[in-house]
Amino acid sequence: MAHIHILDTTIRDGQQALWGMRMKAGMALPVAPIIDRTGYSVIDTTASSLFEVLARSCQENPWEGLDLLVEAMPRTPKRAGMRSNAAVTFSITPDALMDAWMRQLNVHGLRSFWVYDVLFNIDKMLRLAKVAKEFGSTCAGALMFTLSPVHTDAYYADKAKKLAASDDIDSILIYDTAGVLEKERLSTLIPAILAVSRGKPIELHANNILGQSGKAYLDAVELGVTILHTSSRPLANGPAVPSVQMFAHNLEVMGHTHDLNLDLLEPVATHFERVGRAAGYLINQNNEYDVLAVKHQIPGGMVGTLKANLATHRMEHRLDEVLRETAVVRRELAYPGMATPFSQIVGIQAVLNIVTGKRYSIVSDEVIAYAAGHYGEMVAPIEPNVLDKIMSNPRAKHVVANPPEQPTIQELRKRHGTEDDDELLLRALVPEADLVRMRAAGAVRRDYPLFSSPELEEVSRLILATKLPSAQLRFGEIELELYGSQAV
Repeated sequence: MAHIHILDTTIRDGQQALWGMRMKAGMALPVAPIIDRTGYSVIDTTASSLFEVLARSCQENPWEGLDLLVEAMPRTPKRAGMRSNAAVTFSITPDALMDAWMRQLNVHGLRSFWVYDVLFNIDKMLRLAKVAKEFGSTCAGALMFTLSPVHTDAYYADKAKKLAASDDIDSILIYDTAGVLEKERLSTLIPAILAVSRGKPIELHANNILGQSGKAYLDAVELGVTILHTSSRPLANGPAVPSVQMFAHNLEVMGHTHDLNLDLLEPVATHFERVGRAAGYLINQNNEYDVLAVKHQIPGGMVGTLKANLATHRMEHRLDEVLRETAVVRRELAYPGMATPFSQIVGIQAVLNIVTGKRYSIVSDEVIAYAAGHYGEMVAPIEPNVLDKIMSNPRAKHVVANPPEQPTIQELRKRHGTEDDDELLLRALVPEADLVRMRAAGAVRRDYPLFSSPELEEVSRLILATKLPSAQLRFGEIELELYGSQAV
């Protein structure tokens, strides 16, 4: 039997997958101390995309909110994730800015990181891991898993070997964005990775999009994986990872051990369920197995983006066509892993192909940059006829002739008019107009108005059940008279 370490992703991956990255600090702060005492090995807290959404859509200073969360959880190492060559945008971020991003997260108290690159620019991943080591932090090197004819066990073992060879990498993280791993593939993939990992622990993160990741977790444990990623049940499953409640239960049934205080799971789940209901966000999701999802491998949260893109053209009814087209585009573009930025790049190209009715008549700059090698070495060649269409685009010459720039940190500070790297990162990642609105909104709130109680929920049920134009309700000394919108 094995002793398993459980990592919590509720306030990072869970809310990224289900709440569109709109979890304000005050939504988590009331239960952050409880999460901290639960016994998780690590608490995953943030990523650059969350910073952008908090600043632009929630008018909340992400640095201030992060500081509050770090202060509220002093016991457990806090983690952040980052793509090796970009922060927020689907293009390329200068290395100097990525190094600054890593340093500032450490300055704010994070001590655990996972670094990924869908095209496996290993040198960039290791450079960031070395920056983390300046602060004594740990770093997981991520293998972004995808099913394709070219992503073989040998391919992943080669990448794992290069990562594990570095003293700056502490663990190897298998990251299954589409939730497609099952026992047959795990039974060959994990031994291949363990053989080259130099004794470093293996982590597994698998979004439960197909409803099979809970079983995959147990299979992975039997094969030697010792760190599993989970979320509190309201922000688990569906496009997020399996719930900690069920995984801990399953571990115990199978005779394995863990460090969690299970009594602390319920108050956290109750809190997030109430917040989710009050905010109108998704909670308690479960997906059915969809074989089309195996073909396109779009992360769950990305489906919402595709729906929004189609809605702008009044084509919501064509989502199934777009998903099928995404599977085709993914194959034609040499099977890039379906994680940021390629899940977005491939998905948006599929939308353009469907909306225009003429495939690749419109091509994004990002597709051209990918074809030109700006993102790194592709795992296989793009199909020749598709490559011809991409490179014959009127924008192709300009994009190819202007590879991503690499200014120094001094040049970036001068360009953005600040010597404060916290401010530099915000100015580099978020438009100034959004920063003005964020600052005008004031300090970060430490709680979230739930506007929910058993009494109010009973009122809601009565309103839905009655056909009367008005209703009078009394709770103790409180008396309410409610009128329907059609009441005179």
